[in-house]
Amino acid sequence: MTPDLVLLTRVAHRDREITGARLRDLLALLAGDLRTGCGTGRLIEALWPDEQPENPPKALQILVSRARSQLGGDVVVRTPTGYRLALADDQLDSAAVLVRAAAAARCARDGDHAAALAHAEAGLALWRGIVPGEPEDDSRLAALRAERRTAHRALTRARALALARLDRHAEAAGPLAELATERPRDEEILVELLRCEAATAGPATALARYDTYRRALRDELGADPGAAVRAEHRRLLQGLTPTVRHGVAYEPNPLLGRDEDVAAVEALLRTSRVVSIVGPGGLGKTRLANAVARRAEMPTVTVVPLAAIGPGQVAAEVAAAAGAHLLVLDNCEHVVADVAGVVGDLVASNADVRVLTTGRTPLGLSSETVYRLPELSLPASVALFEQRARAQRPGADLPAGEVERVCRHLDGLPLAVELAAARVRIMSVSDLAGRLGDRFGLLRGGARDAPARHHTLHAVVDWSWNLLDPAGREAMRSLSVFPGGFTVAAAERMLGGDPLMLLEHLVDHSLLTVDDTPSGTRLRMLETIREFSAAQPGAEPTGAFLEWAREFGLAHHAHLFGPEPYASAVAIKAEQENLQHALRLAVDRDDRPTIAAVTAVLGGRWLVDSDYPRLTVLTRQTSWALSHYRPEPEYVEVTRGALVLALAATFGTEGARPVRAVVALRRLGAADPDTVLAAVDRVIAAVRDPAELQRLCGSPEPLLAGAASILISYHREAAGDLDGALAAARQALGHFSGPDLPWLRSVNHCRVAELCLHLEQGAAARDHLLAALPVMERLGAQSTVAGARTWLVLANLQIGDADEAERWLEGVAAVAYAEELESSSIGYDLGVRAELAFARGDVGGGLRLWRRVADQLRDAGEAYGVIDPWVMEARSVTVIAHARHGRLDLVADVAAALPARLHDLLTHPLDNPPPYLVEQTICGTLLLAVATADLTHPDRATGAARMIALAERFRTLHNFQPTMSTAAARADAGKADRRAYEEAVSSYARLDGDGLRAAAVQALRSRP
Repeated sequence: MTPDLVLLTRVAHRDREITGARLRDLLALLAGDLRTGCGTGRLIEALWPDEQPENPPKALQILVSRARSQLGGDVVVRTPTGYRLALADDQLDSAAVLVRAAAAARCARDGDHAAALAHAEAGLALWRGIVPGEPEDDSRLAALRAERRTAHRALTRARALALARLDRHAEAAGPLAELATERPRDEEILVELLRCEAATAGPATALARYDTYRRALRDELGADPGAAVRAEHRRLLQGLTPTVRHGVAYEPNPLLGRDEDVAAVEALLRTSRVVSIVGPGGLGKTRLANAVARRAEMPTVTVVPLAAIGPGQVAAEVAAAAGAHLLVLDNCEHVVADVAGVVGDLVASNADVRVLTTGRTPLGLSSETVYRLPELSLPASVALFEQRARAQRPGADLPAGEVERVCRHLDGLPLAVELAAARVRIMSVSDLAGRLGDRFGLLRGGARDAPARHHTLHAVVDWSWNLLDPAGREAMRSLSVFPGGFTVAAAERMLGGDPLMLLEHLVDHSLLTVDDTPSGTRLRMLETIREFSAAQPGAEPTGAFLEWAREFGLAHHAHLFGPEPYASAVAIKAEQENLQHALRLAVDRDDRPTIAAVTAVLGGRWLVDSDYPRLTVLTRQTSWALSHYRPEPEYVEVTRGALVLALAATFGTEGARPVRAVVALRRLGAADPDTVLAAVDRVIAAVRDPAELQRLCGSPEPLLAGAASILISYHREAAGDLDGALAAARQALGHFSGPDLPWLRSVNHCRVAELCLHLEQGAAARDHLLAALPVMERLGAQSTVAGARTWLVLANLQIGDADEAERWLEGVAAVAYAEELESSSIGYDLGVRAELAFARGDVGGGLRLWRRVADQLRDAGEAYGVIDPWVMEARSVTVIAHARHGRLDLVADVAAALPARLHDLLTHPLDNPPPYLVEQTICGTLLLAVATADLTHPDRATGAARMIALAERFRTLHNFQPTMSTAAARADAGKADRRAYEEAVSSYARLDGDGLRAAAVQALRSRP
């Protein structure tokens, strides 16, 4: 990520140079401490060291105003004592380098050298290849840059060490040699330099450097090299003789996707006496250990397989490998106690030995470092599948999408991938994907040279299962009901008592994995292990699972819309997959309390995230059960919440309809409107009574008055009264300013912003979106966040700030990529990019993008059984843009279809359309497109000018600007026939809705 504010190599904000020495010094002073900033007195003293101005505080205020004019009003902010920069560390390069240097050091200490290298290179990149030198002058900016030279040196050192420890010897040798010259007594650098020189120039070169260092140290200080340097010297001397390897297996085929794991284990072996590679069966632990053994540079390397060894036999096997400098003990899980005893004695009695073990559980020694082998990444799994499938049937068709689909279901287990690929001998990849529901029946028949326990996927998991005691097996059976992982608290609910020791035991056996997530620590099973566990005989866990789901729903359903929604939002998102599974089970069992509780939390989560497709499916799935449910007192409010959410989903997608939920809510009785959902319940009851709605707007209860105002806002918009709709939405926001309800205020800000965009009030829309965005981000409502960011692009285009629009557009792409979001409006992102291109003066690029939108929507047009507003808007904007720029011929087919579609809408209006479908505005937008297209025909100019006036009276969509700006449309009409346009504005002003429709139909029929 490129920082917003750059100070190290130049002074610029979002790539705009900042001039003025004193202004630059001000920014340098504030950047010195990003958190607390700088006091007024210190700023004045530092900025005017020789002679202060007549009024120092006023002069400082003027300088700060200059900074704000160049950086934006929200970058330099007041503090109780002075000013500070309101930037995160990654938005300021001088702060980001410190963060990167600290992260690189931390990762190096943890042995994660790949991450250390990434942080070091990212930090150095902020200097853009410039090596900082001595200060050029005595300015504050020069002083800041001089202070950051220490971070540059630390990052340079961290990068060189990480390269060496990742065995990238040729890349590391040069930087290490330079550092050794600068820091001749840095023995950590020297050790890695000796290793790199031995690997690139030969041991003799490294030994010569060691001897030079030893002599200099003795002559200057009378001392000997440190222990680490002497140990490397011994290794170099040993390296002059070839390594002897016993029992090391060579690869039958390339090892894919494990380069980083090999490097990580090698790095651990350099600092730990005992390293254990731990993971579930079929993950490739044995192959990884042999790969490390083949690369090891120790004098003697011995691999001892223990899979066939029983208790009491381990000591004899290890004794036969006496003298090994690297001892690899493979498959230790079934004799782990014996292995732990032998290895503990071995490392205590021999200082030169290193031990590498593989197994499904650690040894539990104080000398041990555990490396939990991760699953293969999806790209590596795909590559492995293709490699093994080609080996089975060279001419097999391997469609990329189908192969990826198969690999997504194989948990990143190399054995599972290889067994699946073997099936390509007799079936297609699509057939294979369709049969993965029975993975244990399908994935069998491994290679003849594989161990018997690896001939089927079932045998691999069964090996681990048989090592468990009855309590462990019963716990796995119970916890397998969670498809999305679980918390320790959920496990306590399912298992009873204190299950911590049991959970640790299952983690040690690689049957559970531990993940740190935004919601806290979670445990999960690989899907393969979960399916196996669920199929084992034992007590039925569904009842306890549904009870957990009910309790979760009762605990969280009200918080999403209350004053503290954030913890519940994160928790519900984390449990979403489990809750969906619980809902399916509850519907099958007609477990209505669970249906109500789960619907309330899932529906709330999806409403917050504007996920209306899921909300609609949820409503249909639970409608019958909820409408026939007469809850016990403890479930009344959660049932009310579920029913209100169902009504909200129905209203949002279908409009006001008589549905079962209304009757069910009446049966529950009225509740005090002191919560959001209770207030919405009261307002929905009045949805068909305008007088009652208006009365509720004046209610002394702020939630009730605000909810009624929102509903009135939608009614007025549907009637074409956008100004009235905006006034009602702002009135609602005023009602919600008192209660501390973050989501409600945020969603109302979005509603006001939406209407402001329609009314071409871009600056107001921007301000409301910026107010809503932090709350939605904290709630994890990524779909809503992406939508708000997209509107911010459009708002900035409306006010003519293309640079700011582009910055927000980059943010939209980042959010969508990180969350793998899919737009429900096909091509919407292309339309936004097209308008940005127009704002930049790239007419050809903008037109090409709109044509791509039209092509993507060529067969679209219906949504929820009615017209899709986006399709109509996109086709209209496409036609208007091309007509205005003289290229209507490129979209002639799109333009030719619009009049008939418009005529159909005018003569067959929808009955009670949903709120998202504002027919009058859609008709106005289509009318403007037809008129703008007609302007390309000289004989239609007068009629087109009048039609533009009629489109204005209808109201048109103004989201996509500059194309859809009112000023551009009026300019088009003025060029064609200003008098006809002005007369039409006057004559159409008096028409009501029916009159406007009649006038539009007549205008269409009068076209030549």
